[in-house]
This record gives sequence, structure tokens and C-alpha cells, in this order.
Amino acid sequence: MRLFLMAVAALCWAAAARAEGERAGDFDYYVLSLSWSPAWCALEGDGRGDPQCDTGRGLTFVLHGLWPQYESGWPSWCRTVERDPTRAETAAMADIMGGSGTAFHQWKKHGRCSGLSAAEFYRAAREAYGRVAIPDLFKDVSSPLTLPASVIEAAFLEANPGLARDQITITCKDGLIQEARVCLTPDLAFRRCGDDVIRDCRLQDAVLKPVR
Repeated sequence: MRLFLMAVAALCWAAAARAEGERAGDFDYYVLSLSWSPAWCALEGDGRGDPQCDTGRGLTFVLHGLWPQYESGWPSWCRTVERDPTRAETAAMADIMGGSGTAFHQWKKHGRCSGLSAAEFYRAAREAYGRVAIPDLFKDVSSPLTLPASVIEAAFLEANPGLARDQITITCKDGLIQEARVCLTPDLAFRRCGDDVIRDCRLQDAVLKPVR
């Protein structure tokens, strides 16, 4: 029994060690995370007084992050020799990320793992964001909508003819449509998501918060 417990402890330690502090540039693909801004504001941003949530900004799906991913699991807070971005570099991402604070946090947790410099990572994130067409219909959400999460996915598939069903997933949190996550190769082409990423929200009555 003691040997068994020691083996389990060793496996748990190995899994934890893989969870943070990996070597930069060691990953298999990217997850492009697009956050529904009104939901993020309701869940987190309003409590912080984040300027992303100011009335009148009209934000729909914003870039949450470009996440290096393993076929199973993901690296984070990686070791890198690259310097952190300047304030000007993070501020320049606010137009698609909602704010500079998000841009800096995403670099620290995920961007370092790409093996790119901060400037290169932000360029890649902007290019990846530009490769996914945000359906125009989301701009017109002026009141809460209750709908199956699959409707959101179908809208993205219609707006992006090259995108397949196993290359995108829609997530929910606390009953709200939260994110659209699109899987990309290191060269930013659409690809199948790993099994741990393909976890679509199954709610039939998810709420899409209105645009502010």
C-alpha cells in the first residue's frame, strides 16, 4: 500500500509540474479564445470596474487570448528569456482585447509559452483574431437572448466556411454564453481541437447577454 501511495504521489507531482513553468515554445497547437464581452463583464469585469465594460463600447466577441496547447493539457507561466511587453505594446492590443490589462496578463500566462517575443506574440494573436469572422448578427443583440449554445456555434460555422464543427467549441459559465474557442495550428490554420478542448456547452437555455 505504501508503494502504491508513493507511486500515486509521484504521478500527481509530475502532472502538477507539467501544469506550470514549462519551457517556452513547447506546444502542439493554439486555442484562440474569443470572449463574449457582456458575459465577461457580468461575471468579472463589472466587479473590477473594468473600462471594457463601459456603456457604449459596443463590444461583442473580443480576443481573450491565444493559448499554446498540448494534445492533452496546456503549458502556462513558461520560462522564457523574452522581455515583458511595454505599456505601449499592451495598450495597442486594447482595440481587440478590450483593455491593456488583459493583454499583459495573457502574455504572462500564455504568451511566454509560445516561444515568441511579446511583439511577435501580439502580432500572431492579432492575425489569428483576424482569421475568424465574427458573425454580424451579434452586433444587434440589444436584449438578453435565451437559446441553445449550439446556435452560437452554427453562426460561426456559417460565417467561416473553412471552419469545421470539431475545430470550434462554445463554452458557458453560470448559465451564460461565455466564449467561442477555435483551434489553430502553430501556423494559424484551422485544425481539430484536442479531446479535452471539445467540451461544448450543452445548455438549451443559455443566455446571451446584450451588447452594451
